[in-house]
Amino acid sequence: MKRENLSTAEDFLIIGFSDLPLLQLPIYIAFLLIYLISVVGNLLILVTIHFSSNLHTPMYFFLMQLSFIDIVYMSNIFPHMLVHFFMEGTHISFSGCLLQMYFFLAMISLESLLLTVMAYDRYVAICNPLQYLNIINREMCVFLAAGTWVLGFINAIPYTAQVSTLSFCASHTINHFFCDITALMKISCTSTQGIEILTYINGVLASLMSCIPIVISYINIALAIMRIKSKGGRNKAVSTCASHLTMVILLYTSFCAMYMRPTSFYSLKQNKILSLSYIAVTPLCNPFIYGLRNTELKNALLKIILQQK
Repeated sequence: MKRENLSTAEDFLIIGFSDLPLLQLPIYIAFLLIYLISVVGNLLILVTIHFSSNLHTPMYFFLMQLSFIDIVYMSNIFPHMLVHFFMEGTHISFSGCLLQMYFFLAMISLESLLLTVMAYDRYVAICNPLQYLNIINREMCVFLAAGTWVLGFINAIPYTAQVSTLSFCASHTINHFFCDITALMKISCTSTQGIEILTYINGVLASLMSCIPIVISYINIALAIMRIKSKGGRNKAVSTCASHLTMVILLYTSFCAMYMRPTSFYSLKQNKILSLSYIAVTPLCNPFIYGLRNTELKNALLKIILQQK
């Protein structure tokens, strides 16, 4: 069959979960609830921090960024998937597919970098509390946040450029629920070695730029906590770090399991499940991990609700 380059193909067919007809309705309801709870929960965090002057601190500024990122990258995938859930697949143009993939990769990169920034914020707050507001001042917060956004969007460009050069001569059917890069690599009839190499190189760079600073920060944080004499002080320090560390473990575990593998080990069914761990579970956990465990945030939200009555 004549090879069709991505630039000349009309569209892709995303089959989603149409291969599980008996589970369509339960899966649809579950995904709808996950999306609504995640968006509403993260919006509540945004609104609460915005309207609570006592929460206008660096830690909550970065938490607002995290909540906004979660809303954007879930909304990049879920609405399109839910609208066409009961069809035998949904069509998407190749330009739309590339755009969806680009924003997804950009948001993942953003979240990874932001978690690194948040680790640094916690390191300064616990290890150098007297100079905290001088070091993590408003200008520094804006600089760090802007840097993560710029680097995140730049990081997604090479992947998108590489995928745009692939040819899909045998099939345009994506066995996934969105335009995931691994699913596109699976149906490509040209070599994906370049993308695989890029993934591993980027994984190493991500370790250097994200994982290593986070590990170093938490080693110093742990040493600082051990030096705190007050039990209440130690508990407070641990509490402020526990939520962030949980999000770090969730994101990196699922992301490495998904992408840091050779294509010969890819299983499309496994990929769908693993994808849910960072597309759905991580944004869903964010409001619960940060909201339910954070007394200041809960009290601020309650105050806003009471003021509206």
